[in-house]
Amino acid sequence: MNQSSLQDHCQEPDIDYRKLDDIIENEFNNEKENLIMILQAIQRTYNYLPKQALTYLSTKIGIPFSQLYGVATFYKTFSLEPRGKNIVSICLGTACHVRGGARVHEKIEDLLQIKDGETSEDKLFTLESVRCIGCCSLGPVVKINEDMHGRLATDEVSKILEQYK
Repeated sequence: MNQSSLQDHCQEPDIDYRKLDDIIENEFNNEKENLIMILQAIQRTYNYLPKQALTYLSTKIGIPFSQLYGVATFYKTFSLEPRGKNIVSICLGTACHVRGGARVHEKIEDLLQIKDGETSEDKLFTLESVRCIGCCSLGPVVKINEDMHGRLATDEVSKILEQYK
């Protein structure tokens, strides 16, 4: 990674504090009880949880940063690292595995040139394996953002990924 791309990777995004206020105050009434929903809304906005946003949220609703960090790292759905525009979740649970999920996973890694948990250089895709998506009869299943793709064969993967470029 060259110096320029390293700096780009490490920089925090520009935080829109008015947008954060809108989420915290208007959508969730500054209520600590809504913490997980607030974190979900922030993640939808930035596609991850920027440290600056968590620091601001901590002050805004009076929850220690360490507690916010604990919640954000406890749930796998949250990410503290920038992610791609499209989140590709490949099910590797038993039903999907026996139907070829591992081969589909390898094909996705090859096509995107990333490993599990990584984001493509162009920031279009993040690949995440999961243990179950809940569509066992459709295995192997890949979820891209909110779209489900079931009964996948490896030769279909390229065509599906092209839809998200």
